[in-house]
Amino acid sequence: MSNDINQKPDKLDLDVLVGNWKLDMSPQDKTDNNFAMMKITNIVDNSFEGEFYREGVKIRNAQINTQLDIIYGALISGDGTGTYNTTFYYKDGILHGTTHAVNRNFLSVWTASKSN
Repeated sequence: MSNDINQKPDKLDLDVLVGNWKLDMSPQDKTDNNFAMMKITNIVDNSFEGEFYREGVKIRNAQINTQLDIIYGALISGDGTGTYNTTFYYKDGILHGTTHAVNRNFLSVWTASKSN
């Protein structure tokens, strides 16, 4: 990349998302064990596949946006208790996300680090 401040950065490497992520579902409390998982197995164009929250819960309607030169992701999942809308962004090796439980009236704030 040149030193020209007006030049856009090189294309972001979306493959940093592929892998197993350990989600800390209550990052404000370092003494608890409230963890979940996300496994991103494949990225195709601006979409991805995998599982969210626990094994067997498939990611649906996943999208990636890099419009601001930051990797943002969104997905829908559901585990029989309702539908979950999840968004996150990637910064310095950490995912910072929120999950909205549509029928359960709560919004969870979480962070995740790669577990592999």
